[in-house]
Amino acid sequence: MTKTVPMIRTLQHLGATREDITAFIKKAKTKKQSPKSDVCKNFDNTKLKPVLPDDAPIAVVLFAGGGGIEAGMVQAGIRPVIAVEFDPTKPDLSRAIALNHHRNFSEYGCRIIQLTVQEVARLGFLGFPDRPDYLHASPVCANFSQAHTAKAGIALETADDLSAAIAVAEAIRQLQPRVFTLENVPRYQNSQSFSIILDALEQEGYSVNYSVVNMADFGLPQARRRLVLIASKGFHIALPTGAKSCGWYEAFTKCAEGIAHLIPSMTDSQLLPKQRQAVEQFLIANEPAPLLIQRVGERTESKYKPAHLPCNTILRCLRRAAPTHFTDHKGCNRSKFADIWLPDGTVKSLSIEGAAILQGFPSWYEFPNETATAGSIIGYSVPPSFAAQLFTHIQKQLSGGFL
Repeated sequence: MTKTVPMIRTLQHLGATREDITAFIKKAKTKKQSPKSDVCKNFDNTKLKPVLPDDAPIAVVLFAGGGGIEAGMVQAGIRPVIAVEFDPTKPDLSRAIALNHHRNFSEYGCRIIQLTVQEVARLGFLGFPDRPDYLHASPVCANFSQAHTAKAGIALETADDLSAAIAVAEAIRQLQPRVFTLENVPRYQNSQSFSIILDALEQEGYSVNYSVVNMADFGLPQARRRLVLIASKGFHIALPTGAKSCGWYEAFTKCAEGIAHLIPSMTDSQLLPKQRQAVEQFLIANEPAPLLIQRVGERTESKYKPAHLPCNTILRCLRRAAPTHFTDHKGCNRSKFADIWLPDGTVKSLSIEGAAILQGFPSWYEFPNETATAGSIIGYSVPPSFAAQLFTHIQKQLSGGFL
């Protein structure tokens, strides 16, 4: 029961009801821990989190999720002070993600607000800092993904998408950040929502740069194409340029976090018939090499990736049309979402820790034990390693005489 006290305080901080806290206490008294449930420990508990100076630049994050952007900001020396995270369509999951966000970033003074961005805008961004150094937004992207597109380049926007964009535009007008950044799927740039945000930036006098980048070009061991925007007032900031690529296998064997023995420690697995066919198809034309093979369907990319290539995009979308690493074709959670096949015939199930490395999470980030919540945090997040490069690049330009 002793271990539950900090969690109860955290729940109170997040505004949990008495009924929620009572249910949590009952569950804590009856729940028996098992080795299988403890799947998301820190990669390296000896590695300390970055320490930020008191005068570090401050940031506000909208649509925060589990804090991928915030992790990158912290790595770049930026202090997140407010993060807005709530999805009314998945309230329980959203609360669990917000709780984990608090666990990772509260020591930096970051306050997580469990309201939608639209609700925060209606409240006039009460309690938000005026003129923060950074304002970031990653609006919900589901309706702009390829699976939800009627024809190339045209997104199926909803009223919620438009109201979210209007709220972001209002945040820009009211908060007047020194730098505004945005990340989304490529097709977001063809939407009315994006136009609303661009219009607000233009009206407020911001210089805007945006482009679609492949984060694999920035060392992420994953092919992940995303729209990235940087806007600044009174000065110009160029987009960063990529310099290197990394295969998924190298991320485990030569990764900067030093996870050399992660694959052998993963759970043994067995290939499904379609996975075996993928291996056979690969071996017909290639020498044996480690393969990362998805257990769920993949319509647009190869089901397997050899060691020297980045893995397919890691996603987390609970929709029937788009099975992902964390859901099957019926939208159900899976305990196994990808396997690693080694030339000696060994097959390992890709762990949450492994997926987090492929998504660029630092070793100090703590994940929850629940696989579904941890998988959601990984799939929803902006890769922290890319975010760190993005904000380090901006910081260098701000301090390098580009004003």
